Amino acid sequence: MQAPHTRPLPPWTGCGTALITPFQQQAVDQKALRHLVRRQVNAGIHFLVPLGTTAETPCLEDDEKMHILSVIREEAPRTPLLVGAGSNSTAATCRNLKKLANSPADGFLLVTPYYNKPTQQGLWEHFRTLAESTDKDIILYNVPGRTGVNLSTETTLRLAELPNIVGIKEASGNYSQICEIIRNAPTGFSILSGNDDEVLSLMCSGAHGVISVASNIVPASMVHLCERLLHQDLEAARELHLRLLPLFKHCFVESNPIPVKAALAQLGLIQNELRLPLTPATENTQTLLKQTLAQLNDLL
Repeated sequence: MQAPHTRPLPPWTGCGTALITPFQQQAVDQKALRHLVRRQVNAGIHFLVPLGTTAETPCLEDDEKMHILSVIREEAPRTPLLVGAGSNSTAATCRNLKKLANSPADGFLLVTPYYNKPTQQGLWEHFRTLAESTDKDIILYNVPGRTGVNLSTETTLRLAELPNIVGIKEASGNYSQICEIIRNAPTGFSILSGNDDEVLSLMCSGAHGVISVASNIVPASMVHLCERLLHQDLEAARELHLRLLPLFKHCFVESNPIPVKAALAQLGLIQNELRLPLTPATENTQTLLKQTLAQLNDLL
């Protein structure tokens, strides 16, 4: 086994859970939320990521968002919170940042504008404007499969020169692009996988962690996977990665967070409720997840 990491690690390192939002009778289920957060903290999660795509944030009201953050901070007083606040309007995102200025957020996860497909110059201007509107950390979020636009390597590195743009969640699936960011990013810039099934390959290549969906289900295992990779214990990391790989795949057989909510409901942790336009998992997905969880029973 090689020696552990000796270079300084950026603040946003390890496993961050993209938290789901539990509902009961279409209201936020505060009791379930508190239990989910305590479960994450007890597993040693490195940071939490509420109000992202996995949280069904487009279907949450502003007062619900603030209440969710308050509950999470109560249950996780020392866990860093990276809060989703992006939209496809620069002005609206600036308003979001202003509303959240006095929230428990330690940093913001800001997605590339979706649907309107800006140019690279437009992306630069968008994120530069957002960086100037807050003094908190910003993590860029590149997910072309949902937004219809890719944040290029060149634009990412240009944005990385701004003092409070401190990292990127990369879910492009473009290994070459992500490696170029890893190779050229300034010291202290966090590169986080946005896909659970790419954690092993990207962290072996120098990425710093993951913003995970699967860690809603297996938080301790995802923490362990990231820590093994940070310590370059590749044999243990490979073994765990291969064990978890079916779960990684099956969390996305339908649109996220449909499968992960179905799995959490099977574990008795939440009600299997989503807000329209999302609907509960199909019977086939339910069966698939039941089989997957049975194979991971000792990790749950």
